[in-house]
Amino acid sequence: MDTKYPDVGRLQVSVASENVNVPLSDAVVRISDITGNTVIDELRTDSSGQTPAVDVPAPPLEYSVTPTDIRPYAEYNVTVRATDFQTFHIGGVQVLPNRTALQSTVLKPIQAGGFNVHNLFVEPHTLWGDFPPKIPEDEVKPLPDSSGLVVLPKPVVPEFVIVHLGIPSDTSAQNVWVPFKDYIKNVASCEIYSTWETETIKANVLAILSFTMNRVFTEWYRGKGFSFTVTNSTAYDQAFDNGRNIFQEISVIVDDLFTTYITREGIKQPLFTQYCDGRRTQCSGLSQWGSQDLGKQGYSAIEILKNFYGSDIFLTTAEKVAGVPRSYGGTVLELGSSGQDVQTIQTQLNRIAVNFPAIPKVKVDSYFGEETQKAVTEFQKIFNLPQTGAVDFGTWYAISNIYVGIMQMS
Repeated sequence: MDTKYPDVGRLQVSVASENVNVPLSDAVVRISDITGNTVIDELRTDSSGQTPAVDVPAPPLEYSVTPTDIRPYAEYNVTVRATDFQTFHIGGVQVLPNRTALQSTVLKPIQAGGFNVHNLFVEPHTLWGDFPPKIPEDEVKPLPDSSGLVVLPKPVVPEFVIVHLGIPSDTSAQNVWVPFKDYIKNVASCEIYSTWETETIKANVLAILSFTMNRVFTEWYRGKGFSFTVTNSTAYDQAFDNGRNIFQEISVIVDDLFTTYITREGIKQPLFTQYCDGRRTQCSGLSQWGSQDLGKQGYSAIEILKNFYGSDIFLTTAEKVAGVPRSYGGTVLELGSSGQDVQTIQTQLNRIAVNFPAIPKVKVDSYFGEETQKAVTEFQKIFNLPQTGAVDFGTWYAISNIYVGIMQMS
């Protein structure tokens, strides 16, 4: 055990080919300290393209649950190698104590005569690094002109968010298409610590969701002539670090809440929920460290949000999730369930199992028996969901999203 880091966190790496829905088995994953001089572990991926979650040294828990001048997370290097693919090196993967860091990698085929090492370096966390404060904006925005090309009658969860990797005026910055939930998980992992109180994490995720859905609904940047949804500049939007690791505990909460947003009576749009760290920068919206203090006092997520945005806010849900073939029916599917929704899950799991053979194929009979339960549990294990063997809201949309992604790549 590293005496510098007396506690332990977990790190799991997943590896896929450039076709993101095809996992790579037998890839070699090396985890080393941030200097690269000490190898912590070397592993191989399984048929689902994953390593086990391995224990690695991490700083004490108290560094990340209260403000401190000591960096509260450990940093590691991850190097991934696979036959016929470029080597992928990620520097600065962040690990917190008693939590699981999830690092996804997508390998590109070797190019003849090309440079066959891809490097990625994770930016410092926004609560630790030096980032510009948010430029204040009105929490309710003018809606798009009805003569425009796209006007949403009601808030919709988009299939993708187009993220501009720079300030709005930087024409040299790249635009990347990111699945909506993946974007929210990345932002939350950049903006808050997964060691925080569960209700605090929920409150911050809801603020991030509402912020993003306001940008989508009001077509904020498109109305200014830009071709993206949001930037990754903290001066204008939220932190987003393309390719960085996320945290399993945050991922599970996003899966449960991703259609929910904050609003007020009399407005059609999600509230533009500005926030700041509350320690180095102050703002009229949510204080991130202040929300953690309230969480430790036993406040619920909605109580935390009302403390910062006013007692008249409430939570509601988007009626539509774009890009999914069938919306969640509202009933948990479990052992003994039957009907069309069960048939949908069985059909989608069987197609996913072609790419992820650890998932057992099942008979499509509209009955949720033990075979279906085993398939659901294995899916949940692979995609870092609670392994309940039942299909709730989060699992339904996780299955749907993976299924749609595979079908689009076919």
